[in-house]
Amino acid sequence: PTADYPLRRPDHSSGVAGNRAAPAAPNAPATGTANAQPSRSRLAAVGKGAGGSWAQFNIDDLNYGFDVGRSVTSAMRRESDRLGAQRSERVRDAMRHAWQGYRKYAWGKDEVRPQSASWQNNWGSMGVTLVDSLDTLWLMDLHKEFQEARDWVASRLSFARAGEVSVFETTIRELGGLLSAYDLSGDRVFLEKAQTLGDLLLPAFETSSGIPVGRIFLGRDSPSRLRGAGRSSILAEVGTLQVEFRYLSKATGNPIYAQKANRVFDLLEGKDTDGLYGVHVSTQTGSVSGKVTFGALGDSFYEYLLKVWLQGGKKESTYRKMYDRAVDATIQKQLWRKTAVSGYTVLADYEYGHAVRKMDHLACFMAGTLALGAYTSGEDMTSGRSLRDLRLGQALAHSCYRFYKATPTGLSPEYVTYGSPREDFSVPSNAPYYILRPEVSESLFVLHQITGDPIYREWGWEIFEAIEKNCKTAVAYGAFSDVRKPGIKADDRMESFFLAETLKYLYLLQAPAKKVNLRETVLNTEAHPLRSFS
Repeated sequence: PTADYPLRRPDHSSGVAGNRAAPAAPNAPATGTANAQPSRSRLAAVGKGAGGSWAQFNIDDLNYGFDVGRSVTSAMRRESDRLGAQRSERVRDAMRHAWQGYRKYAWGKDEVRPQSASWQNNWGSMGVTLVDSLDTLWLMDLHKEFQEARDWVASRLSFARAGEVSVFETTIRELGGLLSAYDLSGDRVFLEKAQTLGDLLLPAFETSSGIPVGRIFLGRDSPSRLRGAGRSSILAEVGTLQVEFRYLSKATGNPIYAQKANRVFDLLEGKDTDGLYGVHVSTQTGSVSGKVTFGALGDSFYEYLLKVWLQGGKKESTYRKMYDRAVDATIQKQLWRKTAVSGYTVLADYEYGHAVRKMDHLACFMAGTLALGAYTSGEDMTSGRSLRDLRLGQALAHSCYRFYKATPTGLSPEYVTYGSPREDFSVPSNAPYYILRPEVSESLFVLHQITGDPIYREWGWEIFEAIEKNCKTAVAYGAFSDVRKPGIKADDRMESFFLAETLKYLYLLQAPAKKVNLRETVLNTEAHPLRSFS
């Protein structure tokens, strides 16, 4: 089957539409699984559906890749920490290598080109890789590199030449990077630059509804500040500004940023269909339409429902209810499916009343988000909704790890299709590439911090080794054009999120010291840690 799919992450609105997918087959029984499961069958109630009946989900009938009920002994933890200390240094070396290439060939530019040893300004000439990497340098104790980058921000960072930019990408990468650097270091130069940028982004919200447009002319002297006013915006873009703008209000004392961002969530409340939202949002009315997905175009909206609730000290219950309702709906709509061979758990898209047999790498963030929601719910994680969500997250994380293991390079494609009786996952011919994405590494980090099970470090290490083998160049790291073809050269492109997210999560996963505490910190969708308000 074919379906809508994203060509790249940087601009959600640039997805290419394919044909309508065929309806997914009913869940196939799990066969060929070797993982041990808890012996007692447990059905977790998920809440009343549209018809008032209670939906049930058997959490014991999932493939986790290991016995999730096992006890992690102190000896297991010590050995895992010993290996983690060594491996975190290897990840740190990878960051040093990429940073040195950026510093030598692209200093102050948006991206380094890792094959041609050159640079490009494709994000508004705002030093995006530098700003996106600030907190990674800090967390890895690369103090000399951090200070040099800080000095560039203080003396050289300007938004005057930015031109037309994505509001979403500028917020999560640039604004988020500046705010996190301020939160970690206390250096007000980062906050001052962040406030300047926040002021320049505010006109995006000047629509009849308050739903922001997707793109804006950033320079102060631009003849037209808005682009696309009166048309629809993308759900994941309008719903992934809140963590950053709310923090900016908290840090500056100016409520306007939070007011603008919160209004988006308030407008969207009640515009769901049984808890789920279409990916197109009208800038005139706030109405939603289109397919439902936890991949590109929808993903981080659901992530931020949970994280905004956490950021506010769990006081804004509406956002948590919206998140819980969405999770319940994935079960009620039967979006959780199994592959036919090994019974791997996948989260389908939903379009025209049917589940679509396709899952984006981007959707793998849900593994960690589900676990985080269970961990922070205040409920006992050994029963009920919290146990259900934790187990769903663990099963999904195992499947996402298998996206990598299923290919000859050990790298994941942009998305997979499933439904074949002969194999669990198929690599699509139109998206066989790996662009150094972070979502699986992110979820492994979250699950390891919550459960303490060393297996997540082992899976993460395998991913890191595959990146080292296939994507490393003499300058930095590059995307990989076809995960089915070992031995080909890496591409001449390294997204800033590789340093901001992928290497950061792989480092935090392995490092024995808990440098980011999930009970005290919210990570934005670009992995920039910001302390919660409580």
